[in-house]
Amino acid sequence: MTRYSRRTLLKSGAAFAAASTLGFPSVVSAQAARIKIGHLVPLTGFLGAIGSYAQLGVKMAAEEINASGGIMGRQIDLMSEDSVNPATASTKAQRMIEQDGAALLLGEISSASSLTIMQVAERNKKVFFSTGARSDALRGKDCNRYSFHCDIPNTVMVNAVGTALLQKGLVKGKKFVTLTADYIFGHDLLKAAKAFFSANDATLIGDELIATDVTDFSPYLLKVRQAKPDVVCCNLAGNQVTNLVKQYAEFGFPYPLVGFNLNTGDAWAMGEGNLSGTWPTVWYHTLDNPASKAFVEAFSKKYGKPPENHAWIEYITLKMIAQAINETKSTESDALIGHFEKQTQFDIMKARKAYFRSWDHQLVQEAYPFTVKPKGEMKDKWDMLVLGEAVPAAGADLESIYPTKTQNPCNMKA
Repeated sequence: MTRYSRRTLLKSGAAFAAASTLGFPSVVSAQAARIKIGHLVPLTGFLGAIGSYAQLGVKMAAEEINASGGIMGRQIDLMSEDSVNPATASTKAQRMIEQDGAALLLGEISSASSLTIMQVAERNKKVFFSTGARSDALRGKDCNRYSFHCDIPNTVMVNAVGTALLQKGLVKGKKFVTLTADYIFGHDLLKAAKAFFSANDATLIGDELIATDVTDFSPYLLKVRQAKPDVVCCNLAGNQVTNLVKQYAEFGFPYPLVGFNLNTGDAWAMGEGNLSGTWPTVWYHTLDNPASKAFVEAFSKKYGKPPENHAWIEYITLKMIAQAINETKSTESDALIGHFEKQTQFDIMKARKAYFRSWDHQLVQEAYPFTVKPKGEMKDKWDMLVLGEAVPAAGADLESIYPTKTQNPCNMKA
């Protein structure tokens, strides 16, 4: 054991005191001036591939904001971690607020994990921006005052694809089989799909609930063959969609495969020639918008690949947060909630500006259906999809494709 004399200790104490007077306070002050933001997103598991894009997008936004002087002259300290699963996401969210000093939270793709973070946010009275979770229930029966929802919900995805399918004659009088993820997101998406089928004279003749760890879909595809539907609809998420599409192509079914949920990162992973049909998206990197094109160019230059839709939504969410803090001159939850509930409009690099609805905190924005380029026409592995016209159409009410108060009631506590 090393021992120190009393004189040595006194000298060390005096030196520390002098340093504290001259240098250390400026370091402590600089650290205290930073705005700490907690970010959680799945980087492992069946959503890990698209989660990695989300992390790249939010980090790029933080770097740009800091390079331009920060928010109210303060730098962002972005604390980004793997949410792993609902229980871990909840624990990490609580730690970020309680121990790390996060002023607010954002992120997440899993609806189950997003729900647990929402509960932490409400308990601690901190704002949480759920960037990628799509369950209607999060904006409905599970809503709370401190949570805002940035991605399009399940009902919008169903309406976006359903509109395109109606135009192609693939709904009225048709028999559907659905393959559905067995957790809150999938159950919710199936509910929206059933409502759409019922309203448009289609019949659901079979549904299979599939656990999120399933990789071999042959037992379910054999049931599809026995059912002989007109259309098969995929209600899965993450890399399960990728695996299903590849295996579906191998079976050589005559019935088209469509879907009410697909992220472009999962589509790219399917490879040329496997994906077909009509699917929904919230954004795609070929969107003809000047701001969107500039973002795509900067992202591609920085990372060597185009941004996936979760990279875009994380990027624009942090930019919206920065704008709101600058305009309110506050990071306090009540000030931010009040600002967003005024339905302040934000440029999200689309034809129309977006806003958060005051009664359910849903970001109201355009959505898009997309189809797939024929084999041999892709310039590269990312040049796979053909974006359809925005839904709703230009001039139509943006909220026309979103759940109404009657369809998805949200009762927030004051």
